[in-house]
Formats: sequence, structure tokens, C-alpha cells
Amino acid sequence: MFRPFHKNNAHLTCRYLAKVTTLLGVEVEVRIPESVKHIDSVVYICNHQNTWDMFTLAKAVRPNTVSVGKKSLIWMPFFGQMYWLTGNILIDRKNSNKAKNTIAQTASKINADGLSVWLFPEGTRSYGKGILPFKTGAFRTAQQASVPIVPICASSSADIKLNRWNNGKMIIQFLDPIHINTENSESIKSVTQKAQLMITEKFNELNEEVQHSYRNETK
Repeated sequence: MFRPFHKNNAHLTCRYLAKVTTLLGVEVEVRIPESVKHIDSVVYICNHQNTWDMFTLAKAVRPNTVSVGKKSLIWMPFFGQMYWLTGNILIDRKNSNKAKNTIAQTASKINADGLSVWLFPEGTRSYGKGILPFKTGAFRTAQQASVPIVPICASSSADIKLNRWNNGKMIIQFLDPIHINTENSESIKSVTQKAQLMITEKFNELNEEVQHSYRNETK
């Protein structure tokens, strides 16, 4: 089935989705270090919290970036069709052979189209449970594509409520790239653990910063 594709479609769509945070009463600050600003194709990994990610994380989606989501998303009214049409990649998680093949296809697409991909290594939303264990798919994709991993940490969005105007501040912090040894598959597990630890530590740090800022504002 034909779908229009430009590698910047998802980024441009996310610019509009990000405007919803104003209606939600959330201030979103995105921090990007110099080490990330000037690299091309990468695999971004980010913690996955709840449904609000659709809007809060949208502000952080970089140009030429698509995401990878489960195939069933296409049946979600409006969002599913938009997700597919903007060039994001859909996978069948129930079929392990297809999932493995998707890693190879995604890596090939990164190289062929000069793309970056955004993945959630936890594989599911955490719903306020902190950072869940990481799966290795994102790291295997980066290894096959010979591109770095860029961890992204979003501070907690667990307290966002629809029935109030001020839902505080959220910080999204890009961390320095991690380069994976393309010849050593055993390094995947250690890199996965390293990235999970980095994001967990940064998650706690950012939450403390947001809470400290809030306490100062309410004095």
C-alpha cells in the first residue's frame, strides 16, 4: 500500500503534537549536548512512561527521525493512521521471527535513507514504576546499522492531570552517544545495562531538580 514518505515527516508532525503540552499546562524543557547536535544517523532510546509521551516527548523528536512501534497501533483511531502515514515503522511483536527481521530492515533503512530511529527499550509504559528493564532490540539495531546509541531521559510525567491548569515542568535530557562494538555481539548486554543505568541515574537527578524548582517557586 502506497504511503507518502519524507524522512522529516515525523519530526514536522511532532512539532504540532508538542503544542498540546501548553493545553495540558506542562512546561517542557529539552536539553541537547553539543556531542549530539552534529551527528547524523543514530538510534535514540528513551524511557516510556504513559500516554502523555505522545505529546511531551514530541518536542524532543529531532529532524530525520522516525520511531518503531507495534503493528496494532495502526488500528488506533486517528493517531494510528497518522503514525503510519508519517513514515514510522510498525513491527509484529507477537512473531519473534518477524521482530528479528525488523531489526535488520530497520538497520538497512537507517543506512539507506539517512534516518535516525527512536525506540523505547523498556518495551512497555512504566506508569510511574520508574525505569523498567531494557530489552536489547534497540542496541542490536544500532550494532547492525553501525550507528551510535543516544540515550534520552524524560523526567516523570506521572502527576499530569487533565483537571488542572498547572502541571508543572518536565525536562527531557539527551545524553552523550554510546558507540557499540560492531564485531562483538557479547557487548550488547553490557551496553544495554550501561544505558539503563545512565537513564535511571539521570531520571532520579532530573526528578529531584524539578521538585527542587517547584519548592522554590511555591515559597
